[in-house]
Amino acid sequence: MRTSTLVLVIGCLLAGIAVAQRFDNKVRDDFFAGVSGDKQALQRAMKTCEDALKEDSGNSQALVWHGTILYFESGQAFQNGDSQKGMELYQRGLKEMESAVAAAPDDIGVRAPRGAVLLTGTRNMPPEMARPLILKAVADYEHTIDLEAAYWSSLDTHSRGELLFGIAEGSSRIGDQEKATAYFERIGKELPETVYAKRAATWLETKSLPASQTGCVGCHTEK
Repeated sequence: MRTSTLVLVIGCLLAGIAVAQRFDNKVRDDFFAGVSGDKQALQRAMKTCEDALKEDSGNSQALVWHGTILYFESGQAFQNGDSQKGMELYQRGLKEMESAVAAAPDDIGVRAPRGAVLLTGTRNMPPEMARPLILKAVADYEHTIDLEAAYWSSLDTHSRGELLFGIAEGSSRIGDQEKATAYFERIGKELPETVYAKRAATWLETKSLPASQTGCVGCHTEK
């Protein structure tokens, strides 16, 4: 999983949520440090989620982040050769994220993180394993756009671009050319003269993108 990109994407997608409602503000710095190698920070992130869930077992934002951490830990286990532990953590992580979405389907602070995790985490998966997860991620992003409809035009380019591009690129990966085309064309119309529009134009011309043009766009990437 391209974890640094993941955290940056989540931060962008949650920009429109009122600060008081954003659990990610409590956990993402430790999560970011954790996936960058700071084990103690990752443990703090896990504890933050677990403490929040002890206080309120229905805290779906805490649950989706807890699932995200388990998902990351599964990747570490696989890399260390412990396939059994990796699969257990992977399944638990997916189950927790699924439960969070089922409990709070209209919470952007739940849908956006899961969508970002699944789009990023499926890049190196076998196609048959990745497809159902990408479908969920695309649905998360599309529903996030629906939830933001009332103030969509006031969101910054990055927030809108990451959602639209995620849907388009994810749809392309699973062979849904019709949806991919529709969203890449929408990017060209809504975000002209941006890096998103340039990438969209490339895809519309070639029906593919180089790997270097499929990640998050921001100050950390070349424009």
